[in-house]
Amino acid sequence: MKIEFAPLNIPLRRRLQTAAVLQWIFSFLALADLLTQCCLAGFVLLALSDWWLLALLYAGWLWLDWDTPTSGGRRSGWIRSWMVWEYFRDYFPLRLIKTVDLDPKKNYIFGFHPHGVLVAGAFGNFCTEATGFSRLFPGLTPHLLMLPFWFRVPLFRDYIMSGGTRLSVCPPVCHVHVCGTGRASSNWLSNTGGWEAGLNGCLLCLCSCRAQLVPVFSFGENELFDQMENPTGSPLRRLQVRGPHASFSFISSLCSISPVGKPIPVTQTPSPSRDDIESLHKVYMQSLTDLFEEHKHTYGLDEHQHLTFI
Repeated sequence: MKIEFAPLNIPLRRRLQTAAVLQWIFSFLALADLLTQCCLAGFVLLALSDWWLLALLYAGWLWLDWDTPTSGGRRSGWIRSWMVWEYFRDYFPLRLIKTVDLDPKKNYIFGFHPHGVLVAGAFGNFCTEATGFSRLFPGLTPHLLMLPFWFRVPLFRDYIMSGGTRLSVCPPVCHVHVCGTGRASSNWLSNTGGWEAGLNGCLLCLCSCRAQLVPVFSFGENELFDQMENPTGSPLRRLQVRGPHASFSFISSLCSISPVGKPIPVTQTPSPSRDDIESLHKVYMQSLTDLFEEHKHTYGLDEHQHLTFI
């Protein structure tokens, strides 16, 4: 892969946009993973120092606050509206497109595809107000669902919850998520140049929840970062399948546009059968396919490019 350095005469606004994206990448790759590796050692050192009281207070805070990600999170409208997210949006840029009005009296779960390398589209659209979610869908409160791992990292957990994130789509907490107006992100496999959608959402739980399923397709998401090739069966692809943090890429700059499709009514069934799950699965796949086909020409794809499911 060829690496090209930016010229020195880059406008200040563009440099600020790049800085906004870099701080976001640093948050996930360094702040989260590095803290995971170092927090235990740091906590022990702090506990043995003259600052032991701080360690005790924070340990108590973690104990009291441990269930917050599963019981609604702790969002901050102020942080969601930071100007840094506008620079983040404009770097790529990111766009959220409404295709139909959504009733604010109902609950929805958004299935966001594809996940991409670091879920830039889902983060920018649902964890910030940079793309105007509250303006496009007044009365709805978005929550991005994430893996439990991220909420076990001290300090970082509080940072991501401020954007409205909650614990992942696990059956024990799904009912909590959809009592408010929830948003789900699925499929973390990314493959530049291809359009693959992994439907690993909690369809079983959806059948017993009072929520409608809404497909979202992010055109350009897989191209936001220049990635190492990861064809099916390759060692890198196998590593990605085993761990959701195994993405290897370089920052790029391509547009990510995310049209939001029509909601799919879900029949509430306390004990859904396999046929119920398969039926919902097929309806969702068709709705996502229709959304892709309807908008692909607008965003530069040709007639021969189609959505495939993995």
